[in-house]
Amino acid sequence: MPELPDVEGFRQVLSEHTGEPIRAVRVRDPGVLRGIGARRLAAVLRGHRFERPRRHGKWLIAPAGGPVLMLHFGMTGSLSWHSPEEPWHRHDRVVWQFDDGELRYRDMRKLQGIRLAADEAQAERVLGGLGPDAREVSYACFARLLSGRRGRLKPALIDQAFLAGLGNLLADEICWHAGVDPRRAVADLDEDERAALYGAMRRVLRVSIKAGCVPARDTWLTGARDEPGGPCPRCGTPLSRGRIAGRTTVWCPVCQPL
Repeated sequence: MPELPDVEGFRQVLSEHTGEPIRAVRVRDPGVLRGIGARRLAAVLRGHRFERPRRHGKWLIAPAGGPVLMLHFGMTGSLSWHSPEEPWHRHDRVVWQFDDGELRYRDMRKLQGIRLAADEAQAERVLGGLGPDAREVSYACFARLLSGRRGRLKPALIDQAFLAGLGNLLADEICWHAGVDPRRAVADLDEDERAALYGAMRRVLRVSIKAGCVPARDTWLTGARDEPGGPCPRCGTPLSRGRIAGRTTVWCPVCQPL
């Protein structure tokens, strides 16, 4: 599932091809388009050039000399660069063609998709319901958000209206690194625990962005979470798992006491 580090990687891919004229837009599956038709998307973007893209949470925002392309990758999406000779994959839904290659939006499940805002103001309205970006948020803002939140910790961390960019893997990894049980009530967290969560988030994001994903390191929760009865990488205790906010959640009952 693409989370903040993955989308940051897609942003870097797109950044390498800004300033090049879009020669054609091939919509191979209009089922990924949201609020715009295939012909309209192609007509508006043809001949334009992508400017410096940015990311907010799991959204990739690509200004194109007026119109703003907005991509969300759902659970299975990606954006990658290919030579024109490389055959299209069956899940390549939209292709932007340039003189020397193609950007391909690939998505198997098509749960989210592509939007085109008329301008930056409209793009900001689309993003208006999101919380601050998890990579950019200050500790003061993070602590203030937590202090006003009710309910359990895990649902708060993956709520994009609360904090944009964290998904299931990142939330579990951050809680494990911080030594905080994801089932904890947010209102019960003390200052030290809030600081530990923020520090863990910064460290996990820094390493994950460099890797382009949440890496399955032997010393991280991701390295053991998919192994039934797998041991905690820190203390060796068998990991616990359950459903929180409809998501499979993994934690160490010793390192993350409730």
